Amino acid sequence: MVKYIFKRLVEMIPLLMGITLITFFVIRLAPGNPTFYQGAFNPKVKPEAVKRLERIYGLDKPLPIQYLNWLKRIVHLDFGTSFVDGKPVIGKIKERITITISLNLLALLLILLVSIPVGIISALKRNSAIDRALTVFVFVGFSTPSFWLALVLMILLGVKTHILPISGLQSLNADTFTPLRLWLDRMRHIVLPIFIMAFGGLAGFSRYMRQSMLEVLGQEYITAAKAKGLSQYQVVKGHALRNAMLPVVTLLGLSVPGLIGGSVIFETIFAIPGMGQLFYESALARDYPTIMGILTIGALLTLLGNLLADVSYSLVDPRIRYR
Repeated sequence: MVKYIFKRLVEMIPLLMGITLITFFVIRLAPGNPTFYQGAFNPKVKPEAVKRLERIYGLDKPLPIQYLNWLKRIVHLDFGTSFVDGKPVIGKIKERITITISLNLLALLLILLVSIPVGIISALKRNSAIDRALTVFVFVGFSTPSFWLALVLMILLGVKTHILPISGLQSLNADTFTPLRLWLDRMRHIVLPIFIMAFGGLAGFSRYMRQSMLEVLGQEYITAAKAKGLSQYQVVKGHALRNAMLPVVTLLGLSVPGLIGGSVIFETIFAIPGMGQLFYESALARDYPTIMGILTIGALLTLLGNLLADVSYSLVDPRIRYR
C-alpha cells in the first residue's frame, strides 16, 4: 500500500504541471490585464506608468517565459506576490484556505450522513410510498439551481423571519461573546452555506446509493445469507453495505472538484472570507499570481481526493489489494 501511494504521488507531479500549464495560458485569454484595470479607471496614470507596471509584474515577457519563471518559484513554494495589494499570495491563501476546507468537509459529512441511510431505505422499500417520496426529493435536488435556492432561503430565513444570519461567519459584536456563545453564533452562520453546498450532493449520492444497494441485494450471496435466517439488518450491515459503498466512494473522490468550485459561488453569495471569495475577487482584478495559486492548490486537493478515494477501496472491500 505504501509503495502504491508513493507511486501515485510521483505520478501527480507531471499531471499537476500539465494542469498548471493549461490554466496559466487559459486565464490570459480573458480580456484585460492588471495594468489595464489600474490605468483605465485613473486618468492620472500615463501610458509610461502602465508600461513600467508591466515590466515590474513581468507581463512584458512572452507567456512561455512568464510560465517558466512562475514554475521556478513554485518549486520553492513561492506563489509570488499579489498584483492588488503586494502581499505574498501564499499568505493570503493561508488566511482563507482553512475556512474553505472546513466548510467542504462539513458538507461532505452531511452528504454521507444523510444520503447513505436514505439510499438504503429507498432500496429496501423499493416502489413504496417512501421510495416515491424520496425519488421526488432527488429530482427536486437535481433540478434546483443552488444559487437560486441560496437566495430564496436567504430571503425567507434571513430577511423575512431573521431565523438565521445570511452573511459572514460571525456577528459584528462577536468580540463581546463568551466562547460558548461565539461557537453557537458561528454554527448559526454556517448552517445555510453548508446546507446549500450539500443539497445537490444529497440527491445524487442517495440515488447512487439506492441503485448500488439494489444491485447488491440481488446477488446470490445475499440470497444465501437470507436463507441462513439472518435478519434484514444483519444482511445489510454484514454483507451488502460494504459492496454497495464502492460506487459511493468513487463519487466521493469525484465530488471534490465540484465542492471546491462551488465554494466560489457560495462564499461570494454568503460573504464568507474563504478561498472561493478570494478567487472571485482576484478574477475580477486579473490578479494572476493569486488566481494561479488558488487553482494550483485546488487541483492538488482534487488529485489528493481522488487518491484518497482509491485508497479507501481497500478499507471498504478487503478483497482489493494494491500491488
